[in-house]
Amino acid sequence: MFIGHLAVGLAAKRAAPRASLGAYVMASVFLDLLWPLFLIAGVERVVIAPGITSFSPFDFVSYPWSHSLGMAAFWALVFGWAHYAIRRDRATAKMLGLVVFSHWVLDWITHRPDLQLLPGVPFRTGLSLWSSIPGTIAVETAMFLAAAWWYESATEPLDAAGRWGWYSLVGAWLIAYAASIAATPKPGQETALAYGSLSTWLFIPWAAWTDRHRVFQ
Repeated sequence: MFIGHLAVGLAAKRAAPRASLGAYVMASVFLDLLWPLFLIAGVERVVIAPGITSFSPFDFVSYPWSHSLGMAAFWALVFGWAHYAIRRDRATAKMLGLVVFSHWVLDWITHRPDLQLLPGVPFRTGLSLWSSIPGTIAVETAMFLAAAWWYESATEPLDAAGRWGWYSLVGAWLIAYAASIAATPKPGQETALAYGSLSTWLFIPWAAWTDRHRVFQ
């Protein structure tokens, strides 16, 4: 998932609004922010294998440090603790930790059985929503649009930046999602994939900036 993860962050922002939307966006995709770093470092491995699922051409050969169940729980605790250490807001820290962990749950629904429970444990699991392109698009898009509407309906722009910054952010997310569907990466482009995935970090300051120009009603 991509925009499905973002949907959780948007919904959580309305539920616990004291943290920035940038923090919630970062929490929702935190495992995917770590993943390219581990790929570049050679700790994890992905292979582009067109046809391995209907929706995604990626064979996640090894990614237990970013995407196993146990490590997802660990990163959720780290993220929540870091927020609490800075802000001393226990309730929001818990919400951010839950958003981080939700990433594994959504991946478990979409991925083929390639998610490990712990590093070193060979058993893998996944419910394979990616075996259906229409099903994947319908679920993710519905989640995202509902969450975007829920956030927008609870806030109002303070100025033009709050209005057009928000619309441009939503549009950029939808364009990025459509591009990921239309793109056909070729085997051997795994290094480019890893470095290209670092662009996800750019959405965090964009979301934080937009959120500063909106206020809850």
